[in-house]
Amino acid sequence: MDDLDPLATLLSQVLVAFTIELDNEFEHQIAAGAPAHFLVSLVMWSNFMRFVPDGGVSIRELSARACVTKGAPHPSLPGMERWGYVRVERDRADARPKPPRADWIVHATGHGRTAQEVWRPLPAVIEERWRTRFGTGAIGQLRDALGAVAEQIDVELPTYLPVLGHGLVPAHFDDSRPAVARGDVAADLSALASQVLLAFALEFDHESELSLAICANALRVLDAEDGVRVRDLPRSTGVSKEAISVMVGFLDRRGHVVVEPDPALARTKLVRLTPKGRAAHASSRELLRAVEARWPARFGAGTVGRLRDSLAAVVGAGSSLFEGLAPYPEGWRASVPEREVLPHYPTVLHRGGWPDGS
Repeated sequence: MDDLDPLATLLSQVLVAFTIELDNEFEHQIAAGAPAHFLVSLVMWSNFMRFVPDGGVSIRELSARACVTKGAPHPSLPGMERWGYVRVERDRADARPKPPRADWIVHATGHGRTAQEVWRPLPAVIEERWRTRFGTGAIGQLRDALGAVAEQIDVELPTYLPVLGHGLVPAHFDDSRPAVARGDVAADLSALASQVLLAFALEFDHESELSLAICANALRVLDAEDGVRVRDLPRSTGVSKEAISVMVGFLDRRGHVVVEPDPALARTKLVRLTPKGRAAHASSRELLRAVEARWPARFGAGTVGRLRDSLAAVVGAGSSLFEGLAPYPEGWRASVPEREVLPHYPTVLHRGGWPDGS
């Protein structure tokens, strides 16, 4: 397995590529020329707006539908309200003088309803593009393989990866509820990939001092003895400079790295692994292999083998995978450097939910 990409990497790169392609199309259809703060990623549809019906929904019920931790408000609610997708108001049918905010009603605004209409068909649209690009058989095999694993996951998981919390671990969701049949999710390729990847991440994070998001991205590339320039990390990981800043800061505070001036270049910082960081670097690679090695017993050897093969067939067609990432000329991604790599784990932050932490 040393010569192969980890299963989590293959899952991540398929999901990130699918998401960016969908996000570009969403922006093209709804928000060309709009201020960037009005734009959000697929996660805000999958884990939020798809659960807001025409008549509105209570904060409590919205959180439950989205698998948010019981009793907690939806973590995306403040942003989606601030960005104009929803408004929150007291339930007019509730006669209590001071009903708890959890019983207030979330309504889609006009902008939010338009966004829902644009989002709703896009997963199927992008999947059809992939069938054209990669072949109907390849995408059919990928869907079948993801579904064969997803249907064996015994807890209910969100439709898309949840926003990362402290330490960049998946946060704010309830992973204690038994799985239920959700036919609308089964039709969504991004949902299947998200849930399989999240199952892997939960198993990894349960045994690791550092989250898979940190290990697979920043920690993975910090293996040079003389350090790596901080400014080079976004290019080498495919993760935004904002997300890299969070990761490096977390590693620095916990003694896994030191950040120091670059003696060869003024006003430039180097980040270098400490002995503790080198140990974590090695152990994370071992744990990635160990988790994947357990999956044949958990999900079936044939099932996991087909999953790896179907993912590798798509990721291995590198030029075709990147072909779909080209933004529209008016899109916000057209104004940033062209990406050279995809993240080895999606970095979904509160900043709109982009899979590369943008």
